[in-house]
Amino acid sequence: MISDQLVDLSRLQFAATALYHFLFVPLTIGMVWLLVIMESVYVITGNVVWKDMTRFWGKLFGINFALGVTTGITLEFQFGTNWAYYSHYVGDIFGAPLAIEGLMAFFLESTMIGLFFFGWDRLSRPQHLLVTVLMAVGTNLSALWILIANGWMQNPVGAEFSYQTMRMEMTDFWAVLFNPDAQAKFVHTVSAGYTTGAMFVMSISSWYLLKKRDVAFAKRSFRVAAAFGLASVLSVIVLGDESGYTVGEAQQTKLAAMEAMWETKPAPAGLTLVAGINEAEQKNDWEIEIPWVMGLIGTRSISKEIPGIHDIKAKNRERIVNGIVAVTALEALRANRSDAVAKQVFEQHKADLGFGLLLKKYVVDVRQATPEVIEKAVNDTVPRVTPLFWGFRIMVGLGFAMLLLFGLAFYSTLKSNFMQKPWLLKAALWMLPAPWIACELGWFVAEYGRQPWTIYGVLPTHMSVSTLSVNSLYGSLAGFIGFYTVLLVVEMFLMVKFARMGPGSLGTGRYQSESNSSSVPAHA
Repeated sequence: MISDQLVDLSRLQFAATALYHFLFVPLTIGMVWLLVIMESVYVITGNVVWKDMTRFWGKLFGINFALGVTTGITLEFQFGTNWAYYSHYVGDIFGAPLAIEGLMAFFLESTMIGLFFFGWDRLSRPQHLLVTVLMAVGTNLSALWILIANGWMQNPVGAEFSYQTMRMEMTDFWAVLFNPDAQAKFVHTVSAGYTTGAMFVMSISSWYLLKKRDVAFAKRSFRVAAAFGLASVLSVIVLGDESGYTVGEAQQTKLAAMEAMWETKPAPAGLTLVAGINEAEQKNDWEIEIPWVMGLIGTRSISKEIPGIHDIKAKNRERIVNGIVAVTALEALRANRSDAVAKQVFEQHKADLGFGLLLKKYVVDVRQATPEVIEKAVNDTVPRVTPLFWGFRIMVGLGFAMLLLFGLAFYSTLKSNFMQKPWLLKAALWMLPAPWIACELGWFVAEYGRQPWTIYGVLPTHMSVSTLSVNSLYGSLAGFIGFYTVLLVVEMFLMVKFARMGPGSLGTGRYQSESNSSSVPAHA
């Protein structure tokens, strides 16, 4: 059996690299459409300030993109190095969207980025705008295919286990492509990226306005970011509601853990705002609840119940017992593929195969599982409630705080009085980290909430890892964290450097930060 330490270190390594990578991804996704908006205005009006805006914010986008690619490549290699059995077991399905992402989206994105930076003097205005649009499309297609792959891990549709090959095989590509969980994750994640890009531009623009420098440039950037950010954060909240519904349909355990819902409540269930969670006794010592809301989010009805953790565990216990039969029949088929009796038994119980495999964490032969071992496996089917509960609420709280900020900023742009509101500009500056914190927490809730599965209900995490030494994992983990920390420091240094230089870094002679230059007129 695989040691718990090996599994934990493998999970920690993947989590660390993914969290670092996801520091760069949302900004890449979000800023690229702001560049499209800015360059579109330049092409339509011919006003050179909009070209300068596209080039300057594009420079910061390019720094972020380069480091995002560097950290992202490692993740795909880790499937083969650290999660070899996972790659073998589900590679037919999971590998397809990743391959399409590399062939179709990543190469389109990378090619267009090169043309974006080196094509200003070689392409006409409409041609360069087309390059920027295709760059944005490529960026979003990359996110689409990656999230289709991840959505399948959350809700494994369009595939089934084959006892002939002893692995999962795709049965319906279109079901994988149009997986409701994947589609909800895609629109929710890219909207969060758009919010991140808008907050980045608005925060830095606010700093320029507080310093009274490059005012015409900063005011235009602030206006675009405020409008785009308001639309984006509204999308995040609305589509977050859709994500909640898909979780309620496909991952009831995650939903119950996120809501600290220990008991099944009468429909429609209320939404718990805050609670005193007592995991030792599996109850909440106290809670503040809004009636009906969770039922409407999780079921889209007032009559359907959302099962609580205790009822979910009882159902999982039955599935584990059935899974023992499935695993036993599968092992008979592995020894003799023509065993008709074993095949019939397996077909009857294969839906619970993954639950039977949970016992492999404790016993080699699942038929030897005692009631105590089965109870351990049952408890494993529910992740820890406290980090999911509070992680989700901090994420949602930040989302509504950003909605308030973008709403006030957009309203002030309509009134053209945001220059007279230093408190608003300071709030925008101090809120700069908020979307990154929310995005990281969103990733944590989605991935930690899926435990103990790599493929929900199909393949347990403890069976997915490669056979590696603990020392090699400690070494590679330290190496990754050290290297990625250096990359993050480099990114922060470059971002701060060019943000402080402002549009003067373009060397056009039109901005205040340049010596012996005439600045752009300060009117909006």
